[in-house]
Amino acid sequence: MTTVPFSRIRWDRVGRLALIAVLLFILALYVRPLQGYWSSWQEAKTKRAEVTALQQENRELRARRAALSSEKALEQEARRLGMVKPGERAYSLKGLPEGP
Repeated sequence: MTTVPFSRIRWDRVGRLALIAVLLFILALYVRPLQGYWSSWQEAKTKRAEVTALQQENRELRARRAALSSEKALEQEARRLGMVKPGERAYSLKGLPEGP
C-alpha cells in the first residue's frame, strides 16, 4: 500500500487568493478612468451653469438693446447722463430732498 505524501500547500486557498489578487488588480485599473470621468462630469456641470447664466445675461442685454433703440429711449438715456439738446440750457439744482 502506497501512501500519498501529505501536501502542506492548500491549493484551493492559493487559487482563491490568486483570483482575489487578479480581481483587485483589475479594479485598480479602473480607478484612474473613473476619477477622470468624475472630474469631467463635475466640470461639465459647472460649465452648464455658466452657460445658463450667460444665456440669461444675453437675453437681458438684448432686451435692453431693443428698449434703447427707439428715439424716445435714446433721449431719456442721454438726459439721464446729463446731456441737453442744442439750444437748451442746463440747470443744476442743489439742496433738493432725495427722491420718493
